[in-house]
Order: sequence, then structure tokens, then C-alpha cells
Amino acid sequence: MIYDIRHLTLYEYGSTVTFSHCALRLLPTDGPGQEVLSSELRVTPAPAQTIERLCFFGNRLTFLTIETAHRKLIVEVNTSVEIDRREPFDEGETPVFEEVRRQAFASATLDKDSPVHFLYPSRLVPRFEPATAYARESFSAGRPVLAGATELMRRIRHDFKYDTKATVVSTPLSEAFEKRHGVCQDFAHIMIAGLRGIGLPAAYISGYIRTIPPPGKKRLEGADAMHAWVSLWCGEAHGWVGLDPTNGMMIGDDHIVLAKGRDYADISPVAGIILGSREQDVDVKVDVVPRV
Repeated sequence: MIYDIRHLTLYEYGSTVTFSHCALRLLPTDGPGQEVLSSELRVTPAPAQTIERLCFFGNRLTFLTIETAHRKLIVEVNTSVEIDRREPFDEGETPVFEEVRRQAFASATLDKDSPVHFLYPSRLVPRFEPATAYARESFSAGRPVLAGATELMRRIRHDFKYDTKATVVSTPLSEAFEKRHGVCQDFAHIMIAGLRGIGLPAAYISGYIRTIPPPGKKRLEGADAMHAWVSLWCGEAHGWVGLDPTNGMMIGDDHIVLAKGRDYADISPVAGIILGSREQDVDVKVDVVPRV
């Protein structure tokens, strides 16, 4: 499946911004089952300087310096990506979670995909015992790791309500856990906290998911959104496997990976500093369109 993706971010400022320095993580990379066919980044006003490099985890990172005074910043990304993911592993084929935990802590590599980086608390996923206890219910002794993780994912889908008004980007996972309400970022952080709490490596993935309108309804432009899910390390033989707790499903050809990190703080789409005052409004529109 080939997708054409348009991601538009509009910032409107309450006063004139005279200088802006931004870090963008909006360009996808090739990966297992994913090939980037083309990508284009357009910024208005035009940056005085643009630098692109890969971050430690292999994500494309674009630095912009804007020296033109402006009240509005437009960041538009157009990409084409081909997705052809393998069929998910059978849950029973994966090692028992105790063995995966042993392999993870015994890992001797520190490359970007090493499980070691995803075992310990991170900025937005601290050690949180209630999440650990919640996850532990799905991992009885000797249970295959993917079977336990799949059950945990489905429990989150059942026990937590998707509610865009319940949380904001800065809401701690402890608050979302207590409310049992939130969005995909919250559910991914909660699942990661639970998995790491029992010694399993889990990463945060940002990206897109294709949405299908109800029968008889037209697809609305800009109705898609950025998405987040979890990647679990299932041992040396099986590697990383994606699970989407918001939808209670394994990732497949409807999921497009944008970036990977320990939590949202590692891979926020837009970050930076501006010289200006007053408030700012942000509007994000995403279109994920499959080619016919």
C-alpha cells in the first residue's frame, strides 16, 4: 500500500516574532516494512538556515532558523510512503516474558535499537507502581511475552476511554491513569510504564494511521491526525513488535511510522524557541490518502 501524506502545522502568534529556532521531526525514514518514496518540507516564512541530520535513534531531525519577522508560521510536509508489513508473529511463538527480560538486561550493545535504552524510566515515563501492577496482571509465570502484551493492550483499550478533552500534552501519565481517560499519547505512555515496570523494553512510536470513513460518508480532508503506539522488544530472535493500545490492535499496513524514542519528549514533532510575547494558537491538519 502506498500512502500520500500531507501534514500541515499552522502557528498564529499574538505578537510579532522576530526570531525562531525550531527542531522538526516530521520526515519519516525507511524501516522494516516501510519505504519512503519521496518527502518535501516547506516552511513559510523561508528559513535563513536549514540543517538536517539523524538523531541518536535514527529519526530525521530538521533544524530551522527563521530571522524574518512574522505573526504566522506554516510548516507543510508532503511525503509518499510504501507500507508492506509482515504478518504478525503468533503469540505462542514468542519466548516467555521472563526470558525476554533476561535477554534484555544481558544485552551488550548500545546501538540505537538496543533494548537497553528502553528498559529504564524516562522523562515522561517515570517509574509508576500502579501501572506496573496493572501490567503484571497480564503476565502470569511462563507466559509468552507477546501474549501478555497483547492482553495488556486490549485491557487498556477496554478500561480507558478516548477523550480529547481529558488531557493535554503535558499531562502526567499518573493523572491519565487515574482518570482512565486520555488520548493515544497517554495510552502509549501508560502501557510503556507498565511494561518497563516488569522489566520489558518498550519504545514510544509516533506516526500516522489511515482512517476509514463510515459507509456512505466521504472522507474529510484534514480529518486524520498524528498517532502514537508502543513497540515491544520480544527477544533476540523476534525483535521489535508494534502494538496500538488506543485501537487494541497490532500495527499493520494502516500504520505509518514517523519516529521512535523513549517517550514523546524524544520525538515531539515541533520544538524550539521564539522571540515574541503573548499567546500562540496551533492548528494541525493531517491527510493520509492511499493511492488507488
